[in-house]
Amino acid sequence: MRILDPHIHMTSRTTDDYRAMRAAGVRCVVEPSFWLGQPRTSVGSFADYFASLVGWEPFRAARFGIAHHCAVALNPKEANDPRCAGVLDILPRYLAKDSVVAVGEIGFDSMTDAEAKAFTAQLELAVAEGLPALVHTPHRDKVAGTAASLELVAASGIDPGTVVLDHLNEVTVDLVAGTGCWMGFSVYPDTKMDPVRMVRILREYGTERVLVNSAADWGHSDPLLTRATGDAMLAAGFTEDDVDRVLWRNPVEFYGQSGRLRPLLDEPDGTAPAEHEGNSIVRGPR
Repeated sequence: MRILDPHIHMTSRTTDDYRAMRAAGVRCVVEPSFWLGQPRTSVGSFADYFASLVGWEPFRAARFGIAHHCAVALNPKEANDPRCAGVLDILPRYLAKDSVVAVGEIGFDSMTDAEAKAFTAQLELAVAEGLPALVHTPHRDKVAGTAASLELVAASGIDPGTVVLDHLNEVTVDLVAGTGCWMGFSVYPDTKMDPVRMVRILREYGTERVLVNSAADWGHSDPLLTRATGDAMLAAGFTEDDVDRVLWRNPVEFYGQSGRLRPLLDEPDGTAPAEHEGNSIVRGPR
């Protein structure tokens, strides 16, 4: 089983997690920018964070045979802090980096005007930079937040096929299905989705334009739940090809739209990406 986790916050994980993920079949990850749990008080804090996502974290992942890419953005929660407004001005320099494959996470947290303004501005950046957009649907008022997100996506003029609405569940998936946007699901031990519920949704909605991730942030989370979802799919009668589509080919297709995705193939553990330039499966301009 080969896995590309399309949304996982490896900044919050240990090197033991990287080792376990590699053993479970994870070959590539995309790490979106997110709220670190402590409010950031200056644009410089974001600059240091983005530098880590495009510099240190890919090096750390490569030591365990995992290709690391990222998405950068001003996240919805901190979009409400006027001290962080300048982040929008520095984003273009990071969106130009070779390992950045999307704008994200963007979207809503508390559904404020400030969040909507930052959301719209970053959708415009995604169009200008030719990058996909990863949209965070809020933890509260999920139906209203998902509907409002779809309205802004439609108004922006961005190709819906380059947008994924993430953190969906049984009450919001129907809003997104049929819009042309991708449907993202975060699988957690206790909250959001679990492997059994994910299998039920796949049975009802199919495997097209579906991304399954572990998110794996600071809270109670598990970076191996993508693998657990694949195992649950097989146990429920899905084929190995179905699993490969959901856990590998779908995220490769979505992030491949950036022209920058270079997942590793089946190299041995501990391999540096520079030694495998010839094995890139999706390559765009550097």
